[in-house]
Amino acid sequence: MNANFANELFRRSIQDYHLTDNVDAPIQNPYLDDEIASLLYQKNWIDTVQWHLEDIIRSPTISPNELVAIKRRIDQSNQDRTDTVELIDTYFDAQFCGITPKPTARMNSETPAWLLDRMSILQLKLYHFREQTERADVSEEHRQKTQQKLIVLHEQEQDLAQCFDELLEDIQNGDRYMKVYRQMKMYNDPTLNPVLYGQS
Repeated sequence: MNANFANELFRRSIQDYHLTDNVDAPIQNPYLDDEIASLLYQKNWIDTVQWHLEDIIRSPTISPNELVAIKRRIDQSNQDRTDTVELIDTYFDAQFCGITPKPTARMNSETPAWLLDRMSILQLKLYHFREQTERADVSEEHRQKTQQKLIVLHEQEQDLAQCFDELLEDIQNGDRYMKVYRQMKMYNDPTLNPVLYGQS
């Protein structure tokens, strides 16, 4: 497991989504359920669908009913994203459970899975900024601006990949350790959101 492995999976998911470019298209995960590859593919598919939902909801002609429906769908997508990140962290937790951190080991505030979350989103930015540089209906100035941003995104891709690989290496060597804090979201819980439990 390394950054290149993850980024290749993210890129495959994005390419697969754009075969239909339809937010309602069902996921066709090509990996077995018990493989980490399956979770990474699923994670990026969620991100990719949400990326396009975020575009749709900003349409100036969207009806109020559709806007509300998509907003609720985005809320659910955020929950699915968090749940999937936690499943990925569970995988890493199991991978590293036999490693005893050195007395000098430092805790890393960001877990491997949350770093993968950033890497997944970054692959979406790379894909869509690349699209902008290839548009025939825009000015040369537009293409140059998006090309400059694409250069920065590629640099960020390399930096995040290095950070991810170094984090895994450091945890493996006992130089750093991770702690998994499960998300404690309140707004989706009918027993914790006052608007929801106030209505019962």
